[in-house]
Amino acid sequence: MNLRFGILTISDRSSRGERADLSGPALADFVRARGWSASLLDVVPDDRLTIASTLTVWCARGDLDILLTTGGTGFAPRDVTPEATRDVIEREAPGLAEAIRAESLKITPHAMLSRAVAGIRGRTLIINLPGSPKGAVESLQVVADVLEHAIQLLCEDVNAEKGHASRVG
Repeated sequence: MNLRFGILTISDRSSRGERADLSGPALADFVRARGWSASLLDVVPDDRLTIASTLTVWCARGDLDILLTTGGTGFAPRDVTPEATRDVIEREAPGLAEAIRAESLKITPHAMLSRAVAGIRGRTLIINLPGSPKGAVESLQVVADVLEHAIQLLCEDVNAEKGHASRVG
């Protein structure tokens, strides 16, 4: 299955051109290495309305399965990505964010400071990731193996049921 990704970097400094965006391209490289496509990458400032508006427009396009955000998930006063995401999603997908935090805690205690969320708008999955390239890619690796099945379920693909086979063990 060729998943189609949009990757939105949230960073005041990168949006002003003061710092190169390294996280968005790192995520795009990971996505493409898995055989998926990352056709839409952009950078916006840490502004709740701008983030929410961008996510809403991207979901409405209809040509993206998954939107990844990178940045703005911590404790800093301008870290508003989770709030903007909640403004947009129709249903939360807490297991994804919980799994990312649980695995990330094995790497760094700072993972418990993440306020990242994941959720669904229409047939698009939105996942907040950390702002560092290393943290963003490591977090995406945690959930990568379930993403195709998640999109099959969202799109009501008849093959999605094959992933529900019971396991005896």
